[in-house]
Amino acid sequence: MRFLALLTLPLTVGALALGCSEKRVSMAPGPREYVASDYSEVLERWTRQESLVSIERLDDLLTVTATYESWDFRWAYVVRYARDYRLTVDQRRALLDTTLNDARGSHQFYVALYGGSNPRATDISKPNSAWVVRLIDNLGNETAPSKIERIARPGALEHTYFPYTSPWRQAFRITFPRSNPNGPSISEQSSWFGLRFAGAEGNKELRWEVEPATERASIEQRAISTF
Repeated sequence: MRFLALLTLPLTVGALALGCSEKRVSMAPGPREYVASDYSEVLERWTRQESLVSIERLDDLLTVTATYESWDFRWAYVVRYARDYRLTVDQRRALLDTTLNDARGSHQFYVALYGGSNPRATDISKPNSAWVVRLIDNLGNETAPSKIERIARPGALEHTYFPYTSPWRQAFRITFPRSNPNGPSISEQSSWFGLRFAGAEGNKELRWEVEPATERASIEQRAISTF
């Protein structure tokens, strides 16, 4: 039965420590003091997983794992990547500068998903996909993606830095604008934000609870010099 496939999907990163042990995340920019060995912990902090299961049909309709590529996550990623690829100090600073600029400009998620027996129906990059994805928050903001890129053949980078990637899942990068016609797509006053996957067979939300920020640092802060 296809339902059994849910049990065989490889879950790593400490089984992603998903569920009641999920930690609140901080959206604040600014310098971080990570070393390469911190990457797994940071990946876990910014990763969520949910499954939509039909008990009547004994079918896993959709299993989604997603990592929000936040400012904090990107900093840890660059530290790990720089170590693995033995980048020079100048190369590390250039890479960090580039990726943090990306964080300023958009919200991006790495997503791996599985659903049923028809991969075409779960290809969310296609207009006829069985699922529609939206960025949401608890204040009612709902934003459509500006870009969904399917990663046809995940390679060493995806399998190493997002180890929940597997041959049974399709992988995507989903980009959302930082604002919609009503304002920011994730409000600074929100207590959580998330991804909603919705379709004829149901819907599921992946949520990131946000730490209350008494004083948010400016996103324009230049932290590169501390790297």
